[in-house]
Amino acid sequence: MATVNRRSLDAQLESLRRSAPLDADGALARRYAPFLHFDEREPFFPSVVGYTIFRQGAPSASFPRDIQLTAETAFAIEYAIWWDWDIQHLYELEHIWVYVDGDGGIAEAEASWHGRYHQMRDESGRLPLREGRLALHSEPGKHAFAPSLGWLLLRKAKTRASCGARAGAMGLHVTPLFDGVILDDRPLNNRLVHTWLERQQFEPSFAFNKSFDLRSTSFVRCAQLLDWVPARVSAWLACLAAAIPPEQRRVLRIAHRGASAYAAENSLEAIRAAAELGADMVEIDIRATADDVPVVIHDSSLRRTHGLEGDVSEFTMEALRQMTAAERQVISFDEALDQCRALGLGLYLDIKRLTIASARAMFESLDARQYVKHTIFGSFRPDYLADIKAARPDARTSILFGAVDIDPVKLAQSINADYVHPCWENRAEQPHRLLKSDWIKAVRKANLGIVCWHEERPSEIAALKALGVDAICSDKPELLVEISAKARAL
Repeated sequence: MATVNRRSLDAQLESLRRSAPLDADGALARRYAPFLHFDEREPFFPSVVGYTIFRQGAPSASFPRDIQLTAETAFAIEYAIWWDWDIQHLYELEHIWVYVDGDGGIAEAEASWHGRYHQMRDESGRLPLREGRLALHSEPGKHAFAPSLGWLLLRKAKTRASCGARAGAMGLHVTPLFDGVILDDRPLNNRLVHTWLERQQFEPSFAFNKSFDLRSTSFVRCAQLLDWVPARVSAWLACLAAAIPPEQRRVLRIAHRGASAYAAENSLEAIRAAAELGADMVEIDIRATADDVPVVIHDSSLRRTHGLEGDVSEFTMEALRQMTAAERQVISFDEALDQCRALGLGLYLDIKRLTIASARAMFESLDARQYVKHTIFGSFRPDYLADIKAARPDARTSILFGAVDIDPVKLAQSINADYVHPCWENRAEQPHRLLKSDWIKAVRKANLGIVCWHEERPSEIAALKALGVDAICSDKPELLVEISAKARAL
């Protein structure tokens, strides 16, 4: 892959530094700036610190919390620490809070930890200090802060997965702080970020022998940092777009009804096999029972998959359980969701039929597990997707269609969809030939993603990937992994 041209990025960072001469508060922030201990294989380091001095209690401008001072605290310093990269997504903003007493010593300290924050006292109850300044451990790749190595060792398996197979999986992760401010969250950019970060993956050593002095970064007021962020994100995306040609961009690997070539479609076994074979997501079909429980099954009838008469919508969930107990039970959406969550798989939902009550139940389950951000809602029913997008603007939607001559952009824009999904596998021997260059250009100009399915021929998968589509579904998801591996070798 071509090297990213960093000259414009370096110039942008230098411009920020020059525009923020150090004032008295900045000097105070530098005085107490912490040391950070990094893994010896850590690829990413902070480049900017946004500081705020609190001399009385007030809300943080960059973290969802209030800063409170005790009678013994003279002031507090908030460090909003910027990384261009987390191993799973573009940009990172972590936080440290240092509380200084009337004698100028550090009385207390807190730091961010995966969306929350904790006191930075080690197992013995002491603040980790070095030369009178805080000295914290930073999680490999993810950068959450800990007062001692012990905290990080408890997350060893999760950290290794994040830095390995899950590298880049979150793409451009727009946090609530930047919602409506960073406007680059679209399918193509997520693929660029995924591609770049997958190639930065590493195996953490958990030997924290890289010492980093936060004073070596640029210090600016927090408000100035927050104003700078959107342009920084856009600049990185522009560099990646120039460096990574379409044929080298990482496609999402979606296992069609799970790895259905090797296990019964839409089953827990098929979902498990999909994870083992390297899928990023599983496509499952959703219908509602008579008592409004969302279940995972493709056909309206039970005949093909279970050899039973009757439609899914005619029976309660309990009745379906009893009817299908002898062989393979119909599984609930909750069961599939929990399986995907445990295996680290995203969800591509093909919504066949839902009632209002079952749709509500589906979203309640997703929200309870914070899984909407890991889900794409697809359907041939534009009314379903329009309702979903109206109720949940944060939901990503994909419109499926079989007609070759339909205008995909107008169709998607009419319901505010994020992806177009041409279902042409039965329309042509080589469906990739129907994806004409003008068709792709029009879709990309509208900032829409492209999903294709389901394909098991390596030559056709390679042809689709060469066109730069965003996702491919397959009954054999390992084929998508093999094609991606070949692309990395280019």
